[in-house]
Amino acid sequence: MQQSSELVPVLERHRFDEAALAAWLRDKLPGFDGPITVRQFQGGQSNPTFHVATPAGDYVLRKKPPGKLLPGAHAVEREYRVIAALAGSAVPVPPARLLCEDAAVIGTPFFVMDAVDGRVLPDRVAQVGTPVEKRAIYADMARVMAALHGVDWRAAGLEGFGKPDGYMARQTALWTRQWEAARAMDLPAMDALARWLPEHLPQDTEATIAHGDFRLGNMMLAPDAPRIVAVLDWELSTIGHPLADLAYCCVTYRLPPEQGGLHGTDFAESGIPTEADFVADYATAAGRPVPEGFDTFIVFSMFRLASIAAGVYRRGLDGNASDARALQWGERTRGIAERAWEIARSL
Repeated sequence: MQQSSELVPVLERHRFDEAALAAWLRDKLPGFDGPITVRQFQGGQSNPTFHVATPAGDYVLRKKPPGKLLPGAHAVEREYRVIAALAGSAVPVPPARLLCEDAAVIGTPFFVMDAVDGRVLPDRVAQVGTPVEKRAIYADMARVMAALHGVDWRAAGLEGFGKPDGYMARQTALWTRQWEAARAMDLPAMDALARWLPEHLPQDTEATIAHGDFRLGNMMLAPDAPRIVAVLDWELSTIGHPLADLAYCCVTYRLPPEQGGLHGTDFAESGIPTEADFVADYATAAGRPVPEGFDTFIVFSMFRLASIAAGVYRRGLDGNASDARALQWGERTRGIAERAWEIARSL
């Protein structure tokens, strides 16, 4: 089972002053030894991410993209804070090293963390590995998600990281605004969902750390085992409802293969658990009953995903996306939104 992150030369639009970075690191990173070699991770659609190789060790740098950004997006400062807070917990995260909020150094704020040895499966669905390996990966995802939701966020120093009340309503309003800001096409399903959700949101009865983008592509697996060694991409994390994370991870079960989903999959043959089995694995690990009314969380999560996809497409049109394939996300936005509206109407 082999899959590694794709490293490419730094994209033209994301180049920065590497000498300035090296000078900044030399003063602040214990044991740092230049020179540095910088390459870019390909495949991410949000904050550009770079591999920084040095004679003394390897690091990963995440920064905001250049250009005009949507309000509140690309919050690398929040990513750094939650990764640092989770150090030593049951949630595997890369060791956080440094946060630089001074845009004068390389053009935008950024943070540095240790490079973790492992594999990233870039798709939302496990495409490689034996059925046994795939089943083990999904079981570990459920376990790690439950561990995240079990962290005492106040004791971890995340007081003020997010509001414990009203998460679902605030998120619906936020992603409605993000959709309006990123809108680059006529999409009636998104407008219908923006009206439907405020009238059907479940009560906020729980507050945990919510990753916000908990999915296979943001997990790093051990080099030689179907075990998660790091959870990545915390840009959307906050204090919120744990079932929003669970539902977002389950969106793949509701989408067809051409949209990166599992709908119609022969689960017995693939080794991937059914949605019901994955949810049950999470519930067991979290020590909670299998949730009721889960489809409303699914619709909410699909609306979020469609809004995120619309933002990627907009950045592609504007020329500052992290991945050259961003222009393909227009039709993906449409497909996700229309499927979400179909589910909403069935409820």
